[in-house]
Amino acid sequence: MSSTPHPTAANLAHAQLGSSPIEWPQATRRVAFENWLQTQAAAHGVKPDTVRIASADASFRRYFRVDSAFGSCIVMDAPPDKENCQPFVHVAQLMQAAGLLAPRVLAWDEALGFMLLDDLGNQTMMDAIDHTQAQANHGLYLRAVDALLAWQQSSRPDQLPPYDQALLARELNLFPDWYLTQHRGLQLTLEQQHMLQTTFTTIIQRNLAAPSVYVHRDFMPRNLMMPRDPAEPRLGVLDFQDAVYGPITYDIASLMRDAFLSWDEDFVLDITIRYWERARKLGLLDFEGWSQDFGEFWRAVEWMGLQRHLKVAGIFARLTLRDGKPKYLADAPRFISYIRATASRYVELKPLLRFIDQVEGLESGINLAYPRLGPQSGA
Repeated sequence: MSSTPHPTAANLAHAQLGSSPIEWPQATRRVAFENWLQTQAAAHGVKPDTVRIASADASFRRYFRVDSAFGSCIVMDAPPDKENCQPFVHVAQLMQAAGLLAPRVLAWDEALGFMLLDDLGNQTMMDAIDHTQAQANHGLYLRAVDALLAWQQSSRPDQLPPYDQALLARELNLFPDWYLTQHRGLQLTLEQQHMLQTTFTTIIQRNLAAPSVYVHRDFMPRNLMMPRDPAEPRLGVLDFQDAVYGPITYDIASLMRDAFLSWDEDFVLDITIRYWERARKLGLLDFEGWSQDFGEFWRAVEWMGLQRHLKVAGIFARLTLRDGKPKYLADAPRFISYIRATASRYVELKPLLRFIDQVEGLESGINLAYPRLGPQSGA
């Protein structure tokens, strides 16, 4: 238990990481936080006067780091009128049961929206990546694959919400609603609306045909953590509260077609083939020849990735225009590039490619050839 004297309101309100003060939308929430943190001093040995900003994400959640008698902990600030923490707690339990390195929930005040968690460290996989040499990150990505396969192997139906037709359609419609209409200022013609909805129906049908597993739904280097203990082989897993039960292709597409960095096709294929080799040996890909033909699996990954890219382009526009977070839209060109690359390889997607090129003022580069897929076995 800490012997640190009780902090004043001013100390907590202006606790800093570097020069970044903690700002509170209402004084009442700041006071509620201070009072709640004092109870954790007694229960978990945290030192309230050491609280500082750890990170924020694209939602209304914020994360603080606080020292404790045993190292440090993370505090989640999730206003209950804006964030539901029940899924976070449930998925954290599923991940621990699967053997993943995920934070334990040490304390939770559901009514106030404050949570005390294990601190998995402050270095993400993204921080550890060498952005200049893809192959230098080979082992790191295989550790991410380890975590993904452990998560998928533990899958059981009826534990998570289904990634169903309604959810896939709702996500896809973020693209016309926010990226095209709000960001680009377009008024879609009836013909364009029909083309998009026809394309979206095809995308949904293709993706719903895939086997279902647990889906993290944002499995990428910014949400994977380098362990504090160098001897710990597992990467930590964060930001999992939106997990669902759906297409097995989603998380590997998310990992290799990242929202914030891009790799050459050869590296993407290399890691995806290694994932495929292991997943098929585990019996996770016993579907329509996927376990025998990497090409069939890869095409399914591309169609799943396309759904994610369209969704995220819409989300990034919404974060900018509705939520006042313009940094996200700066990465929108990456997603447009992903969308064009996939759409150029499939006849069914030619109308989408022509439309995107028109919207973005680009030259169409139709490429119906599939990328070089490498060996069909033995990676």
